[in-house]
Amino acid sequence: MRINFFPFFRFFKVRKIALPQILKEFNQIFVDAGYKAYLVGGAVRDVILGSKINDYDVATNATPQDVIKLFKVVIPTGIEHGTVTVHFKNEEIEVTTFRTETGYSDGRHPDSVNYAATIEEDLSRRDFTMNAIAVDLNDGKIVDPYGGQDDIAKKLIKTVGNPHERFMEDGLRPIRALRFASKLNFSIEKYTYLEIFKEDIQKKITSISIERFRDEFNKILVSKKPSVGLKLMEETGVLKLFIPELADARGVIQGDFRGFHEFDVLDHLFYACDGAPQNKLNVRIAALFHDIGKPAVKKVLVENDVETFTFYNHENVGEKIARKIFVRLKYSNAEIENFCHLIKNHMFHYESNWTNAAIRRFIVRVQKENFEDLFDLRLADVYGMHNKDVRKHDTLTCQNLLELKDRIDEELKNQNALSLKDLAINGNDIISLGGSGKQIGIILNQLLDCVLEDPEMNTREKLLEVSRIILNSEFRIQN
Repeated sequence: MRINFFPFFRFFKVRKIALPQILKEFNQIFVDAGYKAYLVGGAVRDVILGSKINDYDVATNATPQDVIKLFKVVIPTGIEHGTVTVHFKNEEIEVTTFRTETGYSDGRHPDSVNYAATIEEDLSRRDFTMNAIAVDLNDGKIVDPYGGQDDIAKKLIKTVGNPHERFMEDGLRPIRALRFASKLNFSIEKYTYLEIFKEDIQKKITSISIERFRDEFNKILVSKKPSVGLKLMEETGVLKLFIPELADARGVIQGDFRGFHEFDVLDHLFYACDGAPQNKLNVRIAALFHDIGKPAVKKVLVENDVETFTFYNHENVGEKIARKIFVRLKYSNAEIENFCHLIKNHMFHYESNWTNAAIRRFIVRVQKENFEDLFDLRLADVYGMHNKDVRKHDTLTCQNLLELKDRIDEELKNQNALSLKDLAINGNDIISLGGSGKQIGIILNQLLDCVLEDPEMNTREKLLEVSRIILNSEFRIQN
């Protein structure tokens, strides 16, 4: 039975909090200079929720120029909007002058910033009530003019004031609402949520930079259960705005009489993302996109009135589709290569009858730095088939992966040739035999395939002999 603690939480509503020593010392500098300072934003929300604080954001009636005079190391990170970053006792504390804002022509930055007289005025410009709470650094007292604590107790995301106005000020705010719902397991207040569907709000959402969307998207993916935020993205149309290829996977049925899949492609991808390790963003991204190629390659085979669905080559087609998406979302080249490598290689099904040569070829294809991530992706894929813990409902998959890991470890200990640089000869040896141009690379790759099949072939004498045979064969390699 689930117990609702909300009435008790409201009765014992927090009036003040105990401040860490670093904030007390930080505040004293403001007090000595005659200024007020408050802890604001997500840090206050997290304190009330009992979560760990990662960043300190402080609001003050001191101007940026005043703050620069008060501290030794101050970086003018957003000084045009009243914000600087203070380096204080190994911490970076963002400090913003009390302000009000007007006009958001670019959908992100205010057209004008005016300094405000009070913390209450400053809080009026913030996005959600749960983020519009301040703590007086002088005595730890809570300042909560918009009922943020009540909404936190209700697990409710609600805008400060009119939701339409808040969302039209910054197109990222609707996506932040979805992200907070996913991260905190909160609901979005009815009228706040309905605003996201409106045409002008959707247009405002598309005006944000792709980098800002990607950063919020990443935060959804590393929440405890990303499928919550992903489904909200789909329902509100945000997914279609930024990643239409993913949205198009809805309704692509893949479950047939064999019982491998319980869900359509999109739900499978959502649940696979849930099943990937929370601390591995790259695996969660690979899990979310690993079957993105299925809608394009799906075929229905009918035999004796029984339908069977096939998705041949979806991993290669999907890798190409995903690569275009990742480029569009402006991930780094290194990230893109990693994501795509995992997607392309996710379709492996180890069995005990694999030969040692097959194990060596698997090592070469996958690359040893990717083993753990690929195994995690495999488990996530299986998790997404039935939205269940793999270790509880599919022990065979776990046993197979453990066996594969053991066999890989054994091959690595043997130190057999697993790359061109491990071969007993090199390109210069091929040249000395009369090889040139493209022939060199082709022959070296054939030699590597030879020693992967039989490691005892990796001697200088044997490889030189094989090279002569290749060069002198009637099927000569043409430059």
